[in-house]
Amino acid sequence: MGSVIDPENIIAFPPPRSAAPFRNICAVTQDIPLQLLYSAYMQGIFPWFDETEGEPVLWYSPEPRFCLRMEKLHVPRSIERFLRRSPFTYTMDCCFGRVMEECRDMRRLGQHGSWIGDKMLRAYSEFHEAGYAHSVEAWHNGELAGGFYGVLIGSVFCGESMFTKESGSSKSAFVLFARAFASCGGKLIDSQVYTENIARYGAENISRDAFLRLEGDYLHKALEKNLPEAFLALAGSYTAGKP
Repeated sequence: MGSVIDPENIIAFPPPRSAAPFRNICAVTQDIPLQLLYSAYMQGIFPWFDETEGEPVLWYSPEPRFCLRMEKLHVPRSIERFLRRSPFTYTMDCCFGRVMEECRDMRRLGQHGSWIGDKMLRAYSEFHEAGYAHSVEAWHNGELAGGFYGVLIGSVFCGESMFTKESGSSKSAFVLFARAFASCGGKLIDSQVYTENIARYGAENISRDAFLRLEGDYLHKALEKNLPEAFLALAGSYTAGKP
């Protein structure tokens, strides 16, 4: 039996506006129960902690919030050119657990270890089984070359983590996903905190209050089309070997 979430049973967090100054933490728990995880995203909150350092589960609502409104999506010309000759094939929800593990194992400049520990792996795998967490993969010669995962509720996608093994893999996958998401009526990609990688596509910092107002409207607005189907159709037009 798959994991089950009751959308009507929202577990209330302390209001994000009351988050601890400078740290943006709304709550602290020992575990990440599935219903609590869903409830958090419905209130603009997400878990972020270092399990390897023995931290408890810290629930964040950052000020400011870094997000991409789909009407502001911009694709740089260099990525457009790359897509026209992309060596990759792209899939969605093909190997969610493996994508999370690759994100965990990727070494990043200035970071020691990863915040993706066993608790996060278990919680988001359950979230995936329940139909809310999704992965996008880029493949080259049958090998996983890059990808990312995140949470989709209503017309909001919350990007969680990304990994790259081959140059251009994850950024091209993200662009295809963002375009497919927009074509389905997607409104907002929440990147949580600033990253240069996502800024290039038109993402920007906005106030927490502005984000919560936007997200509050869009979380309850269903997509107009099937996102995996739209993504695969768009990605198929860039399949390696096509003229």
